[in-house]
Amino acid sequence: MFHKILIANRGEIACRVIETCRRLGVRTVAVHSDADTRAKHAQMADEAVRLGPAPVSESYLRGDAIIQAALDTGAQAIHPGYGFLSENPDFVEAVEQAGLTFIGPSAKAIRAMGLKDAAKKLMEEAGVPVVPGYHGDEQSADFLSQQADQIGYPVLIKARAGGGGKGMRKVDRPKDFRTALEGASREGQSSFGDPRVLIEKWITTPRHIEVQVFGDGTRAIHLGERDCSLQRRHQKVIEEAPAPGMTEEMRAAMGAAAVRAAEAIGYAGAGTVEFIVDASDGLSPDRFFFMEMNTRLQVEHPVTEAITGTDLVEWQLRVAAGEPLTSTQDDITLTGHAFEARLYAEDAAKDFLPATGTLTALAFPEAIRADSGVRAGDEITPFYDPMIAKIIVHGPTREAALAQLRAALEDTLVAGSVTNLAFLAALTRHEGFARGEVDTGLIARDYDTLTARPEPSEDMTAAAALAVGGFLEAQPHQGFTLWTPLLQTVPLDTGAVKVEVLGPGHYRVDGRDVTAHRNGTTVTANGRRYLFDVSGNTVTILDRATSHVFHRIDPLDQAAEAGAGGDSLTAPMPGLVKLVHTEPGAAVTKGSPLIVMEAMKMEHTLTAPRDGTVAELATTPGAQVSDGDILLTLEPEA
Repeated sequence: MFHKILIANRGEIACRVIETCRRLGVRTVAVHSDADTRAKHAQMADEAVRLGPAPVSESYLRGDAIIQAALDTGAQAIHPGYGFLSENPDFVEAVEQAGLTFIGPSAKAIRAMGLKDAAKKLMEEAGVPVVPGYHGDEQSADFLSQQADQIGYPVLIKARAGGGGKGMRKVDRPKDFRTALEGASREGQSSFGDPRVLIEKWITTPRHIEVQVFGDGTRAIHLGERDCSLQRRHQKVIEEAPAPGMTEEMRAAMGAAAVRAAEAIGYAGAGTVEFIVDASDGLSPDRFFFMEMNTRLQVEHPVTEAITGTDLVEWQLRVAAGEPLTSTQDDITLTGHAFEARLYAEDAAKDFLPATGTLTALAFPEAIRADSGVRAGDEITPFYDPMIAKIIVHGPTREAALAQLRAALEDTLVAGSVTNLAFLAALTRHEGFARGEVDTGLIARDYDTLTARPEPSEDMTAAAALAVGGFLEAQPHQGFTLWTPLLQTVPLDTGAVKVEVLGPGHYRVDGRDVTAHRNGTTVTANGRRYLFDVSGNTVTILDRATSHVFHRIDPLDQAAEAGAGGDSLTAPMPGLVKLVHTEPGAAVTKGSPLIVMEAMKMEHTLTAPRDGTVAELATTPGAQVSDGDILLTLEPEA
């Protein structure tokens, strides 16, 4: 076993690897950008080395600097985590040429699976079924459009070097093909340095089921499947293992296909073979198709660890250190059911727009596993993936595990940034999902219901006023001044709230009697329990994972600012302006695409807020803009 390794990553996966290393007595070296100088992973490791400025191209993608850091600190091996350089064969070769060990598959295996089109050809030769489509080298728009016509709409355009949902576009009609192709190619170029795409038939009732494999370069085994069908924008939201409705016959068929795929390339380490499943008539062994192989550890690996009782990071370390794979297929048993929910800083109600902010509070229930790379007080920046944590539960049955996940989400406290917490909780209450009726289109079909936000109740507003007004502090001494009830007005951004203290824990709020008590980060108002966080004049109240943010207004500073309102288009987040589809004097209609921004490695299309005429264009392609910057203005309405 190694005595010291370097982790060429950041965030929760770096912390996850460090935890296993601590248990095994392996020393760790973290690397960090300037934005991550005080990050959790940098402080957890035994040593930390600076790579460079915040942009990944100047820090986490600097393979030469990472290798030098490993050599300077005496590390014997490099664990790549996932993302960044984890599937870069040139980096693997450079690591080995430096006399270090890469904790993962060989460069040859990564290359074999790195390009989706070549991987599909290899899988066909290995007897693994693949999705019908075009995987060739001809890339002209006219030719690809013809291929899409022959395949039959709807089709899916995929960046051939892509992953993580980037560079993917579903196209329903021929007239939308070229625009979608351009977007997928741009995203492929910016994220992976390769604009080439492949075209696949869109499966009407698709389920995304993947198989965890592990090999030692000579032989491989599988550790069951995971269902990753709950997706938004082709990115996973909630994963589970085993897959609902999976039969032993189909598991055996998929597992055997995945093992053939791994052994065909002499795979060493942890990998995932992803399949698209036609679930139009249930699960059947003759309706699953190879999509791609991820030659690394997956974000969702904890659910496999939960049902198999394994530590995949430990397995990675042992095989990379030269130990053979001691487990056989017969040793792998699946026990119970597990879920993982990805908690992101993003606005689900605004098409999952990434968000930023400083986390003023972050706490999880003690009884569950929460893998996180941030803590309260840390900043979610625009430079990296906005994941806050992975919430993992394991129960004896799917129903029991889902109940645990629902409770865990409802008992999670997070404040300081917009998050998808309420959206995740809504998914756990979705009747179809509860029945195991999952497919990749579920979220899109029920988007409005899943992202609906109820108005704060009177009790919630009362709790917010009491919390931000300081009434819940030192309650036994509050209540009366000269035997006269204490009356105070708390000016919130939602309106002024009148609070009268009648006695310890007893108030009259806007004419209603309210009994309220605080216990740490919870407040109970009229029997309803809420999680809350107060930061300055801001209070965040969470009710069953749905958060409402209230701000206490300074009465001396209540003059309303003259806002541009519907007369302007502003940047919803920090990012890069990629395209501008209009010019001054142009007539636009509400909802028409005007500007394409790139933030957190994803493209976001900004549309016209109303019908009108462009008065001024305040940005250009290539401009770096900040959250709230005005990008264009419209002529005032007559």
